[in-house]
Amino acid sequence: MQPDLYIALNQAKVIKEAALRSGVSQGVMKACWDAAGEVIKAWATEGHSVALPGLGSMRFGLRAKSVAKVEDVKTSLISTRRIIFTPTQDLKDELANTSIQITCYDRNGDVVKRVTSADAGTVEDNENENTNSESEQGEQGSQSEQGNQGQQGQQTASTYALTISRTGVGSATVTKDGNAVTSGASLNEDDEVEISITPAEGQVPTATVNGSEIELTEDNGVYSGSFAMPGQASTLIINTGEGEDDDYDPNA
Repeated sequence: MQPDLYIALNQAKVIKEAALRSGVSQGVMKACWDAAGEVIKAWATEGHSVALPGLGSMRFGLRAKSVAKVEDVKTSLISTRRIIFTPTQDLKDELANTSIQITCYDRNGDVVKRVTSADAGTVEDNENENTNSESEQGEQGSQSEQGNQGQQGQQTASTYALTISRTGVGSATVTKDGNAVTSGASLNEDDEVEISITPAEGQVPTATVNGSEIELTEDNGVYSGSFAMPGQASTLIINTGEGEDDDYDPNA
């Protein structure tokens, strides 16, 4: 599931609306907007967590792999750089109270079901998300600049569960680095997962992860593809062709 979003509002429209609500001219509002943006960039790059008025705060961070020994610490341990946004409580309350409608479509684009949210409205806490997997630059910027990479190397990497569901009478294998991956396995973000499918005769298989279709290539009747493990618990669905539902067997 992904949220339905309207088109992105451009900067000029946002400045125009802000000028109308504040009573100042668009020129003054644009000058203030540009100045605030430059201040945020300058302070964030120095390692500060910078306030965004009415919204929350942002800072820079990174994800890094962990190692057991200080001598193994090197810059290649850094996998991704991140911009971390922490919303205000008012903004989180607004999201928690927002009604969500889920619409299901079939392959022809026809609506087959609609439901309205009845969840608890729990909002993810960015401050605690994957705390053990991150070497965050936000509050440790000065330490990072001084080469304090040993502390970063001691962070524990987070893993995410991959649920695998297979339908059809063909066969399929899911592997990582040549080793079989079973349903419920814990994987790191961006781990490369490979899929090999031998479908039922005359059938074309499909595979999706979290609802997004994986591109498959065919070679002598065997279809293969791969995807990078998302940074969240994920579901891989493999349809090997027509037939009864079948429990996934990594050695099939």
